[in-house]
Amino acid sequence: MKKIFVLLYFIYSISFSQNLEFFPKGLNIQPFTANVLEPRLGFAFKNNVKELRLDIGNSVDLISLNTKNSNFTFGADLFTWTLLRQEENFHFPVEAVDYFFGINFGYKEVKKYYDYGFRLRISHISAHLVDGNYDKNKMQWINNNLPRVYSREFVELMPYIKIDFLRLYGGLTYLFHTDPLVNNKFVYQFGLDYYRNDLRSSLIFPFIAADFKIDQNGSKILNQSYHVGIKFGNPDSKGVKLYFSYLNGMSIHGEFYDLEESYTSLGINIDF
Repeated sequence: MKKIFVLLYFIYSISFSQNLEFFPKGLNIQPFTANVLEPRLGFAFKNNVKELRLDIGNSVDLISLNTKNSNFTFGADLFTWTLLRQEENFHFPVEAVDYFFGINFGYKEVKKYYDYGFRLRISHISAHLVDGNYDKNKMQWINNNLPRVYSREFVELMPYIKIDFLRLYGGLTYLFHTDPLVNNKFVYQFGLDYYRNDLRSSLIFPFIAADFKIDQNGSKILNQSYHVGIKFGNPDSKGVKLYFSYLNGMSIHGEFYDLEESYTSLGINIDF
C-alpha cells in the first residue's frame, strides 16, 4: 500500500513540474476534414442513391504535456461508420458497419505566424455485414454478398503545417497486419482544409477540404474526397458542420473493399 501512495505522489509531482495535464479539454490535433477515417458524429445522405452513412464515435486526448510553445498529447480513438439503406415508413436497415479503435499521439508546435506538428495513430479496423443486408424472405444475403473477414492493423503518421486557417498535410500508413492479405503494405496520403471568416461572424466559418489517398491494393489507385460547407463554431473547437461532399475510389466499407464507388452527399456533423 505504501508503494502505491509513493507512486501516486510521484505522478502528482511530475504533473506539476512538467506541466502534465490529465484529461485536457478539446483536441490537440483536430480531425482532418475530408479524410474518411476520422471520428465524426453525424449523417451523410447520398444523392440519387437510397443510402446514408451514420458516424458515431469520438477521439479523446487523455494526457497532455505542455511547454511554452508546444503541446504533446496521448489519446484514444473509438468510432464507427455505418451504411444504412433508406426505405419507406422511415425505416433504415443497417447493411454494413465498420469499427475503428486505437491510440494516438499528437504533437503541435506554435509559432508566431503558423504552427506545425503531427498525429501518430496505431489502430485497428474491422468490418461486418448486418441484418439489413440479409433477405429474410429468400433466406439469403442480398446480391449473394456473403459476410467475409476484414481487418486492418496499421500505423499512420500524419504531419501537417497550418498557416492561419489553411492546413496542409501529408501522411504515410503502414499496414502491418491485414485480412485478407494485400500486396502493398503502404498507403500514401495528402490533403488540405481551409476555413475562412468571410461572413464577419465569430461563429460562422465557410470551409473547403480535399483528401487524396494513393493505395495500390484496389483497381482505383487514387481515392478522392472533397468537402465544402459551413461550420457554426470555431474551426478548432466544438460546433456543427453542414457540408456537401464528393467521394470517388474504393468503398470505405471493409465488406465492400474491392468495389468502386463514386457519389455525392449532403451531411451534418457535430464537432466535439
